[in-house]
Amino acid sequence: MIPLDPQPSTDASEKVLALWMLAFSSSHICMSATRISIISSMGEFANAQNLVDNKGWTLPEWRPGDGTSGNRIFPDVSTAGRQLYRALYTAVSFVTLGSAFAAYLHASSAGESIRAIPETSLYNACILTAALSLGAAIASLFNASPLGLMPGFERIANEEGDGDTVIGNAIAISIQRNDTRKFTPRGLTRVTRHPLILPVVPWGFSTAYLLGGRACDCIFFCGLSIYAIAGCFAQDLRVIREEGSVGTVFQTETQGETGVRSQLNMFFEETSFIPFKAVLDGRQSLDDIYKETPWLQLVAGLLAGIFIEQNILQLLREWSVAA
Repeated sequence: MIPLDPQPSTDASEKVLALWMLAFSSSHICMSATRISIISSMGEFANAQNLVDNKGWTLPEWRPGDGTSGNRIFPDVSTAGRQLYRALYTAVSFVTLGSAFAAYLHASSAGESIRAIPETSLYNACILTAALSLGAAIASLFNASPLGLMPGFERIANEEGDGDTVIGNAIAISIQRNDTRKFTPRGLTRVTRHPLILPVVPWGFSTAYLLGGRACDCIFFCGLSIYAIAGCFAQDLRVIREEGSVGTVFQTETQGETGVRSQLNMFFEETSFIPFKAVLDGRQSLDDIYKETPWLQLVAGLLAGIFIEQNILQLLREWSVAA
C-alpha cells in the first residue's frame, strides 16, 4: 500500500480514495475479462516449474475431492493456472481495496467527523437493509451457484446403497464434489443469479447513509455498490457473448466444455440479474424459493449482519472522533 500524508487536506484525501477505488474496480473487471489468457500463462509457468501433478501436494484428508483429480492441488495445467490466478486475484484485491480503505480512514479523519443520525424509521430501515444484505450474502455460501466459487457436493453411496458410514457410535457422511448440481436454480439463485455479490449494492448505499453521507462515505461505500453492479453485469456479458468463463470451476465426469456452456446458458435463461425479475415474468415461483431457501443460514446471517453492521459503524465513528 502507498503511504499517505498523515494530515492530508479533505479534497486531496478524497481524490486519493477515488483513485484507489478506481484501481480496485478496474483491476478486478480487467482481470476477470482476461482471466483465460492469464490462467493459461500461469498454468504453463507452473508446469515449467514441475508443480503440476505433484503427488506430494494434496488437500487435507477431510477436504472432499472429486472423481477426476482426487485430492491433488495441481492435478493438471489448467487447474494449476486457475489456483495461481486466484492467488494473484486475492493479492491484487488486498492491495487495492486495502489501500482504498486506508485512504477512506484518512479522508474520514481529515474532514468533518461522522455525525450522529437520528434513529428515525429511515435509520432503522437502513440498519435492517444492511443486515439483511450481509445475511443474504452469508446464506448464499450454502446455496450452490455456477457463478460462485463454492463447489457443489453430493452424498455418495456406500456398498449398502446409502451415503452414511457408521464409525463407532457416530455416523460419517460420505460426500464428493459434483458441480452439475450448481446448474439447477435453487433457493436464492431463483431470486437472482448473483446472490453473493448483488447484496453489496443495498449494503453499500445503506452504510454510506448511516455514516452521515459525507463525500468519503459515498466514494467508498457507494463505490463498492457500483462496482458490484458493474462486476456482475460484466460477468453476465461474458457468458451471453461466450467470450470467456464466469470465474468458477466446473468439474464433472460426463461433461466437456460444450456441455458446461449449454448448462450455463440454460441457467441464465431460467434466472435473472435483477432480483425477483424471474419470478415476475413467470420463470421462477415464490413457492420454490420459500421451500429451498437456506432459512437457518439466512437467519444466522441476519443476526450476524446486525452485529457486524453495528460494530462497523461504531468502529468508524470512534476512528473519526479519535483521529
